[in-house]
Amino acid sequence: MKHILAFIVISFFCSSYAGAQTYKNTNEQENGKTFGQLMTWVLDGEKSPEKVEIESSTQWQELAPTQTNYAVWIGHATYLINNGDINILTDPIFSKRASPVGFAGPKRMIPPAMTLNDLPKIDAVVVSHNHYDHLDIWSLKKLFKLNSETIFLVPTGDKKRLVKAGIRNVVEMNWWDIFRVSNTEFHFTPVQHWSKRGLFDRNKSLWGGWFIKSNDLSLYHAGDTGYSSDFKTTYERLGAPDYSFIPIGAYDPRWFMKDSHVNPEEAVQIALDLKTPHSFGMHWGTFTLTDEPVLEPPARLKEALEKQNLESDFFISPKPGEILQLAK
Repeated sequence: MKHILAFIVISFFCSSYAGAQTYKNTNEQENGKTFGQLMTWVLDGEKSPEKVEIESSTQWQELAPTQTNYAVWIGHATYLINNGDINILTDPIFSKRASPVGFAGPKRMIPPAMTLNDLPKIDAVVVSHNHYDHLDIWSLKKLFKLNSETIFLVPTGDKKRLVKAGIRNVVEMNWWDIFRVSNTEFHFTPVQHWSKRGLFDRNKSLWGGWFIKSNDLSLYHAGDTGYSSDFKTTYERLGAPDYSFIPIGAYDPRWFMKDSHVNPEEAVQIALDLKTPHSFGMHWGTFTLTDEPVLEPPARLKEALEKQNLESDFFISPKPGEILQLAK
């Protein structure tokens, strides 16, 4: 049975929120797949990719308490970022599974590079959308307990989930909304994706990316996305980020995933559209969510850069736990 089947079944029958507004992408599409298409993929006879433990680093342990302007890939879409002003955590998932329950669903192949207790004081958490591998309530509750002053920025429609879990300081945002924490502006930007956690709540909350501006740095975190014109629009409205964090995995089979998940070649095009000089990969090597081999995304990323005659440091795939310097 396919690796994703238990996750799908559980997700369909977990709690949901009916009666809310339904959202669409900027191209007016809802990225919907029928249940028949879903089961065609799940039962297509293809074996799940072999689980491989990717190489991690303990370099993060060298971080000094006063160190600034760095990022650490913790795993999946989770980055610890210090932008010279505040500490930011993106799409935090520290759970063993990306699932509404602890006994089934996609299981981590590698542990988080840093534990929750290893983190510095987090000033702001950003969540791109409500899929279980990006909005992990267990992790958010733990973060709130560690620091009750942390600000949680979520898409419109998801605040109630956090409030129900006892989390405060939650701010909902629509596309192009701005919220300031200290001297840092958070802009919620459109990407091409969808949302769903239960049987009746498809696209009843929003999804997006985060453009993060401080006095010294502009950063962009794409969350989870298919390729679209949204990135050119983001550049036109907000300028070029100094550094971008872009997904490179969870893309096969293309007939099913293309609308919602970029492959490495499309990830490079996103970086070009944003005119960002440096990008970091994510959303691979942590969970087996789709059909491509675990180690394929960084290999294809390297090939894509070579084909376009781009320097290797234009877009790198770091090791979890590695310290990435963010210098203007």
